[in-house]
Amino acid sequence: MRIILEIALRNLFQAKRRTFLLGLAVAMVALLFLILRSVSHSISERMVESATTLSAGHVNIGGFTKTRKRAAGPILGERNALKAFVTAHVPEATSVIDRHRGWGRLVSAASSLNAGVSGIEPVQEKRFFDSVRLAPEKEYKKDGGDTVKGSFDGLNEPNSVLIFAAQAKKLEVGPGDTITLVTEGGTSNTVDLRVAAVASDIGFMSNWSIFVPRKTILDLYRLNDDTTGAIMVYLDDPAKALAVMERLRKDLKDAKYEVMDHDPKPFFAKFEKVAGEDWLGQRLDLTIWSDEISFVLWITTALDFVSFFVVGILAVIIIGGITNAMWMSVRERTKEIGTMRAIGAQKAFIVGVFLFEAVFLGFFAALAGTAVGAVLLGILNGLNLPIDNDGARLFLMANNLKVNVHPAQIIATLVLFSVITGLAALYPAIKASRLRPVEALMQTK
Repeated sequence: MRIILEIALRNLFQAKRRTFLLGLAVAMVALLFLILRSVSHSISERMVESATTLSAGHVNIGGFTKTRKRAAGPILGERNALKAFVTAHVPEATSVIDRHRGWGRLVSAASSLNAGVSGIEPVQEKRFFDSVRLAPEKEYKKDGGDTVKGSFDGLNEPNSVLIFAAQAKKLEVGPGDTITLVTEGGTSNTVDLRVAAVASDIGFMSNWSIFVPRKTILDLYRLNDDTTGAIMVYLDDPAKALAVMERLRKDLKDAKYEVMDHDPKPFFAKFEKVAGEDWLGQRLDLTIWSDEISFVLWITTALDFVSFFVVGILAVIIIGGITNAMWMSVRERTKEIGTMRAIGAQKAFIVGVFLFEAVFLGFFAALAGTAVGAVLLGILNGLNLPIDNDGARLFLMANNLKVNVHPAQIIATLVLFSVITGLAALYPAIKASRLRPVEALMQTK
Protein backbone atom coordinates (compact mmCIF):
# COMPACT_ATOMS: atom_id res chain seq x y z
CA MET A 1 0.00 0.00 0.00
CA ARG A 2 2.86 2.41 0.82
CA ILE A 3 4.38 1.87 -2.63
CA ILE A 4 1.01 2.49 -4.31
CA LEU A 5 0.61 5.77 -2.43
CA GLU A 6 4.18 6.87 -3.27
CA ILE A 7 3.73 6.15 -6.98
CA ALA A 8 0.34 7.92 -7.04
CA LEU A 9 1.77 11.06 -5.40
CA ARG A 10 4.84 10.97 -7.67
CA ASN A 11 2.64 10.85 -10.75
CA LEU A 12 0.69 13.90 -9.56
CA PHE A 13 3.88 15.89 -8.99
CA GLN A 14 5.34 14.87 -12.34
CA ALA A 15 2.27 16.13 -14.25
CA LYS A 16 2.29 19.51 -12.48
CA ARG A 17 0.39 21.49 -15.09
CA ARG A 18 -2.36 18.91 -15.55
CA THR A 19 -2.66 18.43 -11.80
CA PHE A 20 -2.89 22.18 -11.23
CA LEU A 21 -5.60 22.76 -13.85
CA LEU A 22 -7.73 19.80 -12.75
CA GLY A 23 -7.17 20.62 -9.09
CA LEU A 24 -8.21 24.24 -9.67
CA ALA A 25 -11.45 23.11 -11.31
CA VAL A 26 -12.23 20.69 -8.48
CA ALA A 27 -11.36 23.32 -5.86
CA MET A 28 -13.68 25.90 -7.42
CA VAL A 29 -16.61 23.48 -7.55
CA ALA A 30 -15.91 22.33 -3.97
CA LEU A 31 -15.86 25.97 -2.84
CA LEU A 32 -19.18 26.64 -4.57
CA PHE A 33 -20.70 23.48 -3.13
CA LEU A 34 -19.59 24.34 0.41
CA ILE A 35 -20.98 27.88 0.16
CA LEU A 36 -24.34 26.73 -1.23
CA ARG A 37 -24.71 23.96 1.36
CA SER A 38 -23.66 26.29 4.18
CA VAL A 39 -26.19 28.93 3.08
CA SER A 40 -28.94 26.32 2.85
CA HIS A 41 -28.06 24.83 6.25
CA SER A 42 -27.82 28.28 7.85
CA ILE A 43 -31.26 29.18 6.53
CA SER A 44 -32.65 25.93 7.95
CA GLU A 45 -31.04 26.65 11.32
CA ARG A 46 -32.51 30.14 11.40
CA MET A 47 -35.91 28.75 10.45
CA VAL A 48 -35.84 26.34 13.38
CA GLU A 49 -34.54 29.03 15.72
CA SER A 50 -37.05 31.65 14.56
CA ALA A 51 -39.99 29.27 14.49
CA THR A 52 -39.40 27.70 17.89
CA THR A 53 -38.62 31.06 19.50
CA LEU A 54 -41.27 33.24 17.95
CA SER A 55 -44.29 31.24 16.89
CA ALA A 56 -44.18 27.52 17.62
CA GLY A 57 -42.95 24.73 19.81
CA HIS A 58 -41.46 21.55 18.43
CA VAL A 59 -44.97 20.12 18.86
CA ASN A 60 -48.03 22.39 18.99
CA ILE A 61 -51.54 21.76 20.26
CA GLY A 62 -53.63 24.50 18.74
CA GLY A 63 -57.11 24.38 17.36
CA PHE A 64 -60.31 26.27 16.70
CA THR A 65 -63.54 27.07 18.46
CA LYS A 66 -66.74 27.59 16.45
CA THR A 67 -69.72 29.19 18.18
CA ARG A 68 -71.53 29.66 14.87
CA LYS A 69 -71.17 28.40 11.33
CA ARG A 70 -68.93 30.26 8.90
CA ALA A 71 -66.78 31.57 11.72
CA ALA A 72 -63.77 30.13 13.54
CA GLY A 73 -61.43 31.49 16.19
CA PRO A 74 -57.94 30.16 17.06
CA ILE A 75 -58.96 29.78 20.70
CA LEU A 76 -58.93 26.79 23.03
CA GLY A 77 -60.97 26.43 26.20
CA GLU A 78 -60.08 24.35 29.28
CA ARG A 79 -56.57 25.74 29.12
CA ASN A 80 -55.37 24.41 32.49
CA ALA A 81 -56.77 20.90 32.06
CA LEU A 82 -55.46 20.58 28.52
CA LYS A 83 -52.02 21.85 29.47
CA ALA A 84 -51.83 19.40 32.39
CA PHE A 85 -52.85 16.54 30.07
CA VAL A 86 -50.13 17.38 27.57
CA THR A 87 -47.49 17.70 30.30
CA ALA A 88 -48.40 14.30 31.71
CA HIS A 89 -48.38 12.54 28.32
CA VAL A 90 -45.11 13.96 26.98
CA PRO A 91 -42.54 13.06 29.65
CA GLU A 92 -39.64 13.81 27.30
CA ALA A 93 -40.66 17.47 27.05
CA THR A 94 -38.13 19.99 28.36
CA SER A 95 -40.87 22.59 28.75
CA VAL A 96 -44.57 23.05 28.03
CA ILE A 97 -45.95 26.58 27.67
CA ASP A 98 -49.02 28.21 26.19
CA ARG A 99 -49.56 31.43 24.27
CA HIS A 100 -52.53 33.34 22.98
CA ARG A 101 -52.58 34.15 19.28
CA GLY A 102 -53.79 37.29 17.57
CA TRP A 103 -53.25 39.57 14.61
CA GLY A 104 -53.29 43.32 14.47
CA ARG A 105 -51.79 46.53 13.18
CA LEU A 106 -49.23 48.54 15.11
CA VAL A 107 -49.57 52.27 14.65
CA SER A 108 -47.10 54.97 15.68
CA ALA A 109 -46.88 58.66 14.84
CA ALA A 110 -44.43 57.85 12.04
CA SER A 111 -45.69 54.63 10.43
CA SER A 112 -47.64 51.39 10.86
CA LEU A 113 -47.20 47.69 10.21
CA ASN A 114 -49.06 44.40 10.53
CA ALA A 115 -47.89 41.87 13.10
CA GLY A 116 -48.79 38.58 14.69
CA VAL A 117 -49.47 39.08 18.39
CA SER A 118 -48.44 36.52 21.01
CA GLY A 119 -49.89 36.82 24.50
CA ILE A 120 -47.39 35.40 26.97
CA GLU A 121 -46.84 34.89 30.67
CA PRO A 122 -43.20 35.98 31.21
CA VAL A 123 -42.77 33.57 34.13
CA GLN A 124 -43.07 30.54 31.83
CA GLU A 125 -41.01 31.98 28.96
CA LYS A 126 -37.45 31.29 30.19
CA ARG A 127 -36.57 29.62 26.89
CA PHE A 128 -37.78 32.64 24.95
CA PHE A 129 -35.88 35.18 27.03
CA ASP A 130 -32.74 33.03 26.85
CA SER A 131 -32.98 33.17 23.04
CA VAL A 132 -33.49 36.92 22.57
CA ARG A 133 -31.36 39.86 23.59
CA LEU A 134 -32.01 43.54 24.02
CA ALA A 135 -31.00 45.51 20.95
CA PRO A 136 -28.54 48.43 21.21
CA GLU A 137 -29.94 51.70 19.89
CA LYS A 138 -27.76 51.56 16.77
CA GLU A 139 -29.90 48.66 15.50
CA TYR A 140 -33.06 50.74 15.29
CA LYS A 141 -32.03 54.40 15.51
CA LYS A 142 -30.18 56.20 12.74
CA ASP A 143 -27.70 57.90 15.04
CA GLY A 144 -27.92 55.37 17.87
CA GLY A 145 -24.95 53.97 19.71
CA ASP A 146 -24.27 50.88 21.80
CA THR A 147 -26.58 52.00 24.61
CA VAL A 148 -29.20 49.40 25.55
CA LYS A 149 -32.49 50.64 26.93
CA GLY A 150 -35.62 48.92 28.17
CA SER A 151 -36.03 45.65 30.04
CA PHE A 152 -37.71 42.32 29.46
CA ASP A 153 -39.10 42.66 33.00
CA GLY A 154 -41.30 45.42 31.65
CA LEU A 155 -43.55 42.76 30.10
CA ASN A 156 -44.82 42.02 33.62
CA GLU A 157 -46.59 45.39 33.49
CA PRO A 158 -50.09 45.76 31.94
CA ASN A 159 -50.38 46.90 28.30
CA SER A 160 -46.68 46.62 27.53
CA VAL A 161 -45.11 45.21 24.38
CA LEU A 162 -41.84 43.70 23.16
CA ILE A 163 -41.01 44.53 19.55
CA PHE A 164 -37.98 43.83 17.39
CA ALA A 165 -35.34 46.15 15.96
CA ALA A 166 -36.64 46.21 12.38
CA GLN A 167 -40.12 47.06 13.65
CA ALA A 168 -38.80 49.78 15.98
CA LYS A 169 -36.82 51.25 13.09
CA LYS A 170 -39.87 51.41 10.83
CA LEU A 171 -42.17 52.77 13.55
CA GLU A 172 -39.43 55.14 14.79
CA VAL A 173 -40.01 54.22 18.42
CA GLY A 174 -37.94 52.94 21.32
CA PRO A 175 -38.38 51.76 24.91
CA GLY A 176 -40.83 53.96 26.81
CA ASP A 177 -42.69 55.15 23.69
CA THR A 178 -46.36 54.41 23.11
CA ILE A 179 -47.79 52.61 20.08
CA THR A 180 -51.36 51.59 19.32
CA LEU A 181 -52.44 48.05 18.53
CA VAL A 182 -55.58 47.81 16.39
CA THR A 183 -57.20 44.42 15.83
CA GLU A 184 -60.13 43.44 13.64
CA GLY A 185 -63.35 44.70 15.11
CA GLY A 186 -62.93 48.49 15.10
CA THR A 187 -62.15 50.95 17.87
CA SER A 188 -63.46 48.66 20.59
CA ASN A 189 -60.49 46.37 19.88
CA THR A 190 -57.82 49.03 20.22
CA VAL A 191 -55.25 49.38 22.97
CA ASP A 192 -52.30 51.68 23.63
CA LEU A 193 -49.11 49.79 24.46
CA ARG A 194 -45.91 51.02 26.06
CA VAL A 195 -42.74 49.65 24.45
CA ALA A 196 -41.06 47.76 27.29
CA ALA A 197 -38.15 46.43 25.23
CA VAL A 198 -36.70 46.31 21.74
CA ALA A 199 -35.04 42.98 20.94
CA SER A 200 -32.50 42.22 18.24
CA ASP A 201 -34.00 40.63 15.15
CA ILE A 202 -34.15 36.84 14.96
CA GLY A 203 -34.12 36.35 11.24
CA PHE A 204 -36.72 37.77 8.91
CA MET A 205 -39.63 36.16 10.78
CA SER A 206 -39.21 38.51 13.73
CA ASN A 207 -40.36 41.34 11.44
CA TRP A 208 -43.97 40.30 11.96
CA SER A 209 -43.96 39.09 15.58
CA ILE A 210 -44.67 41.06 18.76
CA PHE A 211 -45.21 39.94 22.35
CA VAL A 212 -47.61 41.35 24.92
CA PRO A 213 -48.75 40.18 28.39
CA ARG A 214 -51.41 37.48 28.23
CA LYS A 215 -53.81 39.73 30.16
CA THR A 216 -53.68 42.26 27.33
CA ILE A 217 -54.96 39.65 24.86
CA LEU A 218 -57.70 38.54 27.25
CA ASP A 219 -58.91 42.11 27.66
CA LEU A 220 -58.55 42.97 23.98
CA TYR A 221 -60.58 39.99 22.73
CA ARG A 222 -62.79 39.75 25.86
CA LEU A 223 -61.77 36.17 26.68
CA ASN A 224 -61.97 34.33 29.98
CA ASP A 225 -58.89 33.28 31.90
CA ASP A 226 -59.19 29.56 31.08
CA THR A 227 -58.57 30.05 27.35
CA THR A 228 -55.40 29.96 25.28
CA GLY A 229 -54.30 29.98 21.68
CA ALA A 230 -51.84 27.10 21.56
CA ILE A 231 -49.89 24.84 23.86
CA MET A 232 -46.26 24.49 22.78
CA VAL A 233 -44.07 21.52 23.64
CA TYR A 234 -40.29 21.73 23.44
CA LEU A 235 -38.08 18.65 23.13
CA ASP A 236 -34.40 17.88 23.56
CA ASP A 237 -34.34 16.43 20.06
CA PRO A 238 -36.52 18.28 17.49
CA ALA A 239 -36.18 15.26 15.17
CA LYS A 240 -38.60 13.39 17.47
CA ALA A 241 -41.34 16.00 16.97
CA LEU A 242 -43.34 14.03 14.41
CA ALA A 243 -43.35 10.83 16.47
CA VAL A 244 -44.33 12.72 19.63
CA MET A 245 -47.13 14.51 17.79
CA GLU A 246 -48.61 11.25 16.46
CA ARG A 247 -48.44 9.62 19.89
CA LEU A 248 -50.06 12.63 21.52
CA ARG A 249 -52.77 12.68 18.85
CA LYS A 250 -53.73 9.11 19.76
CA ASP A 251 -53.71 9.90 23.50
CA LEU A 252 -55.98 12.92 22.99
CA LYS A 253 -58.40 10.91 20.89
CA ASP A 254 -58.47 8.16 23.52
CA ALA A 255 -59.31 10.86 26.08
CA LYS A 256 -62.34 11.83 23.93
CA TYR A 257 -60.94 15.12 22.66
CA GLU A 258 -62.05 16.13 19.18
CA VAL A 259 -58.90 16.22 17.05
CA MET A 260 -58.59 17.51 13.50
CA ASP A 261 -56.77 15.52 10.81
CA HIS A 262 -53.15 16.54 10.43
CA ASP A 263 -52.79 19.39 7.97
CA PRO A 264 -49.15 20.56 7.58
CA LYS A 265 -49.97 24.25 7.32
CA PRO A 266 -49.71 27.19 9.73
CA PHE A 267 -52.85 27.87 11.79
CA PHE A 268 -53.68 31.12 9.97
CA ALA A 269 -53.89 29.25 6.64
CA LYS A 270 -56.73 27.06 7.96
CA PHE A 271 -59.33 29.68 8.84
CA GLU A 272 -61.27 29.45 5.57
CA LYS A 273 -61.29 25.65 5.55
CA VAL A 274 -62.40 25.37 9.18
CA ALA A 275 -65.04 28.08 8.76
CA GLY A 276 -66.55 26.10 5.88
CA GLU A 277 -66.85 22.87 7.89
CA ASP A 278 -70.19 21.89 9.38
CA TRP A 279 -69.47 21.54 13.11
CA LEU A 280 -69.65 23.60 16.27
CA GLY A 281 -67.59 23.54 19.44
CA GLN A 282 -63.86 22.96 19.84
CA ARG A 283 -61.42 20.82 17.89
CA LEU A 284 -57.71 20.43 18.48
CA ASP A 285 -55.16 20.87 15.72
CA LEU A 286 -51.74 19.25 16.25
CA THR A 287 -48.73 20.42 14.26
CA ILE A 288 -44.95 20.36 14.45
CA TRP A 289 -42.65 23.36 14.07
CA SER A 290 -42.09 22.89 10.34
CA ASP A 291 -45.84 22.93 9.68
CA GLU A 292 -46.14 26.38 11.25
CA ILE A 293 -43.51 27.84 8.89
CA SER A 294 -44.31 25.70 5.84
CA PHE A 295 -45.05 28.89 3.89
CA VAL A 296 -41.31 29.68 3.82
CA LEU A 297 -39.83 26.15 3.65
CA TRP A 298 -39.79 26.46 -0.14
CA ILE A 299 -36.69 28.60 0.31
CA THR A 300 -34.47 25.75 1.52
CA THR A 301 -36.07 23.33 -0.95
CA ALA A 302 -35.33 25.68 -3.84
CA LEU A 303 -31.80 26.37 -2.65
CA ASP A 304 -31.07 22.64 -2.21
CA PHE A 305 -32.34 21.98 -5.74
CA VAL A 306 -30.25 24.79 -7.22
CA SER A 307 -27.10 23.76 -5.34
CA PHE A 308 -27.34 20.09 -6.37
CA PHE A 309 -28.27 21.02 -9.95
CA VAL A 310 -25.37 23.44 -10.39
CA VAL A 311 -22.85 21.22 -8.64
CA GLY A 312 -24.18 18.21 -10.55
CA ILE A 313 -23.51 19.87 -13.91
CA LEU A 314 -20.05 20.99 -12.82
CA ALA A 315 -19.33 17.52 -11.41
CA VAL A 316 -20.13 15.96 -14.80
CA ILE A 317 -17.67 18.36 -16.41
CA ILE A 318 -15.06 17.49 -13.79
CA ILE A 319 -15.64 13.76 -14.28
CA GLY A 320 -15.10 14.21 -18.01
CA GLY A 321 -11.91 16.14 -17.42
CA ILE A 322 -10.49 13.66 -14.93
CA THR A 323 -11.43 10.66 -17.08
CA ASN A 324 -9.72 12.26 -20.08
CA ALA A 325 -6.67 13.12 -17.96
CA MET A 326 -6.43 9.55 -16.71
CA TRP A 327 -6.62 8.27 -20.29
CA MET A 328 -3.75 10.59 -21.20
CA SER A 329 -1.82 9.38 -18.17
CA VAL A 330 -2.35 5.76 -19.21
CA ARG A 331 -1.10 6.45 -22.72
CA GLU A 332 1.91 8.38 -21.44
CA ARG A 333 2.87 5.66 -18.97
CA THR A 334 2.15 2.59 -21.08
CA LYS A 335 5.74 1.31 -20.88
CA GLU A 336 5.85 2.05 -17.15
CA ILE A 337 2.68 0.01 -16.69
CA GLY A 338 4.18 -2.80 -18.77
CA THR A 339 7.35 -2.74 -16.69
CA MET A 340 5.40 -2.97 -13.43
CA ARG A 341 3.31 -5.83 -14.80
CA ALA A 342 6.45 -7.62 -16.06
CA ILE A 343 8.12 -7.55 -12.63
CA GLY A 344 5.05 -9.03 -10.97
CA ALA A 345 2.63 -6.15 -10.24
CA GLN A 346 -0.92 -7.45 -10.07
CA LYS A 347 -3.86 -5.84 -11.82
CA ALA A 348 -5.17 -4.60 -8.46
CA PHE A 349 -1.86 -2.80 -7.93
CA ILE A 350 -2.20 -0.89 -11.23
CA VAL A 351 -5.85 -0.03 -10.49
CA GLY A 352 -4.83 1.19 -7.03
CA VAL A 353 -2.16 3.52 -8.42
CA PHE A 354 -4.55 5.30 -10.76
CA LEU A 355 -7.42 5.38 -8.29
CA PHE A 356 -5.33 6.84 -5.49
CA GLU A 357 -3.87 9.36 -7.90
CA ALA A 358 -7.38 10.62 -8.68
CA VAL A 359 -8.57 10.42 -5.06
CA PHE A 360 -5.54 12.42 -3.86
CA LEU A 361 -6.26 15.00 -6.55
CA GLY A 362 -9.92 15.28 -5.47
CA PHE A 363 -9.18 15.32 -1.76
CA PHE A 364 -6.43 17.96 -1.76
CA ALA A 365 -8.19 20.14 -4.32
CA ALA A 366 -11.43 19.96 -2.32
CA LEU A 367 -9.46 20.70 0.85
CA ALA A 368 -8.06 23.85 -0.74
CA GLY A 369 -11.50 24.88 -1.99
CA THR A 370 -13.21 24.34 1.36
CA ALA A 371 -10.43 26.17 3.18
CA VAL A 372 -10.84 29.20 0.93
CA GLY A 373 -14.63 29.00 1.26
CA ALA A 374 -14.49 28.81 5.05
CA VAL A 375 -12.13 31.81 5.20
CA LEU A 376 -14.33 33.87 2.86
CA LEU A 377 -17.47 33.08 4.86
CA GLY A 378 -15.63 33.85 8.09
CA ILE A 379 -14.65 37.27 6.74
CA LEU A 380 -18.22 37.98 5.60
CA ASN A 381 -19.58 36.97 8.99
CA GLY A 382 -17.09 39.24 10.71
CA LEU A 383 -18.23 42.21 8.62
CA ASN A 384 -21.84 41.64 9.79
CA LEU A 385 -23.15 43.22 6.59
CA PRO A 386 -26.80 44.36 6.74
CA ILE A 387 -29.23 43.01 4.12
CA ASP A 388 -31.32 45.95 2.93
CA ASN A 389 -33.25 44.26 0.12
CA ASP A 390 -36.54 42.77 1.36
CA GLY A 391 -36.41 39.92 -1.17
CA ALA A 392 -32.89 38.95 -0.10
CA ARG A 393 -33.87 39.18 3.56
CA LEU A 394 -36.81 36.86 2.97
CA PHE A 395 -34.68 34.41 0.99
CA LEU A 396 -31.82 34.34 3.52
CA MET A 397 -34.14 34.51 6.57
CA ALA A 398 -31.91 37.17 8.12
CA ASN A 399 -31.42 40.91 8.40
CA ASN A 400 -27.61 40.57 8.45
CA LEU A 401 -25.43 38.39 6.28
CA LYS A 402 -24.30 35.43 8.35
CA VAL A 403 -23.51 31.94 7.07
CA ASN A 404 -22.38 29.22 9.47
CA VAL A 405 -19.91 26.56 8.35
CA HIS A 406 -19.92 23.30 10.32
CA PRO A 407 -17.16 20.65 10.35
CA ALA A 408 -19.66 18.07 9.08
CA GLN A 409 -20.18 20.12 5.91
CA ILE A 410 -16.44 20.33 5.28
CA ILE A 411 -15.99 16.58 5.84
CA ALA A 412 -18.94 15.80 3.56
CA THR A 413 -17.46 17.99 0.82
CA LEU A 414 -14.06 16.28 1.08
CA VAL A 415 -15.60 12.80 0.98
CA LEU A 416 -17.94 13.69 -1.90
CA PHE A 417 -15.24 15.05 -4.18
CA SER A 418 -12.79 12.28 -3.31
CA VAL A 419 -15.44 9.75 -4.33
CA ILE A 420 -16.34 11.67 -7.51
CA THR A 421 -12.74 11.84 -8.68
CA GLY A 422 -12.14 8.22 -7.74
CA LEU A 423 -15.17 7.08 -9.76
CA ALA A 424 -14.05 9.21 -12.70
CA ALA A 425 -10.72 7.39 -12.75
CA LEU A 426 -12.13 3.89 -12.24
CA TYR A 427 -12.65 2.90 -15.89
CA PRO A 428 -9.27 4.20 -17.16
CA ALA A 429 -7.61 2.46 -14.19
CA ILE A 430 -9.25 -0.86 -15.06
CA LYS A 431 -8.26 -0.49 -18.72
CA ALA A 432 -4.67 0.25 -17.67
CA SER A 433 -4.55 -2.88 -15.50
CA ARG A 434 -5.64 -5.02 -18.48
CA LEU A 435 -2.71 -4.01 -20.68
CA ARG A 436 -0.64 -7.06 -21.56
CA PRO A 437 2.99 -6.60 -20.36
CA VAL A 438 4.57 -7.57 -23.71
CA GLU A 439 2.34 -5.25 -25.75
CA ALA A 440 2.88 -2.41 -23.27
CA LEU A 441 6.67 -2.76 -23.34
CA MET A 442 6.77 -2.89 -27.13
CA GLN A 443 4.45 0.09 -27.64
CA THR A 444 6.12 3.30 -28.78
CA LYS A 445 4.95 6.79 -27.93
